[in-house]
Amino acid sequence: MSAPWSREEFEEKLREKGKGYHIYHPFHVMMYEGKLTREQLQCWVANRFYYQIGIPQKDAAIMSNCPDKEIRKGWIQRIIDHDGDGTAEGGIEAWIKLGEAVGLTREDVTSLRLVSPGVRFAVDAYINFARQRPWQESVCSSLTELFAPHIHQQRISSWPSMYPWVKEEGLIYFKKRLTEARRDVEQGLAVTLDYFSQSREMQEKALDILQFKLDVLWVIADAIMLASTDIKVEDRDYLRQPR
Repeated sequence: MSAPWSREEFEEKLREKGKGYHIYHPFHVMMYEGKLTREQLQCWVANRFYYQIGIPQKDAAIMSNCPDKEIRKGWIQRIIDHDGDGTAEGGIEAWIKLGEAVGLTREDVTSLRLVSPGVRFAVDAYINFARQRPWQESVCSSLTELFAPHIHQQRISSWPSMYPWVKEEGLIYFKKRLTEARRDVEQGLAVTLDYFSQSREMQEKALDILQFKLDVLWVIADAIMLASTDIKVEDRDYLRQPR
């Protein structure tokens, strides 16, 4: 049996998985290049909201399976980041404001009526993974955050020129996640490197788990691309209505 990779080699293997991040999905490439229509961007925002509301459910599932108090004390901040608390709104509310910034109403976003079956299936599969698997595996699956700051910065930098009709306050979510994601990565990466470095077999398992999460994100992008190119005439008319 092969010897385990060093901690540095293992981390590099994890980071190399970024080559399969959904930033390279054709739909996200079109987004970055400013090629999405108003309706397509609205479709993306409405569908991704289902993923956003699933994040704190996933994190709560991780905490419920984790007996380590110190890990839980750090991990709970992720739920607060998305749900908010008595002093500040969270990422979910910020995403609703993104919906309003692209021309949707709060009801359009929160009703989930525009969410495609494929997106629901993929997000539910991710939440169920976190509920059913050991908490260390679920932590590992969250490491797609390694690659997230780049895509957030990309949107902050390109949207004002590519999609000038999007209200500036809609970018708040991406700005918040620039710092939050980097902080989250530190904790998730430390857990993964500690737990999975016991053997080469465990390290390869970690890579497979991270690939699973990358696949979830890719399938979500697939489903949104399909939904946004198959919008019925009546839906297009609805999305074009002035707000």
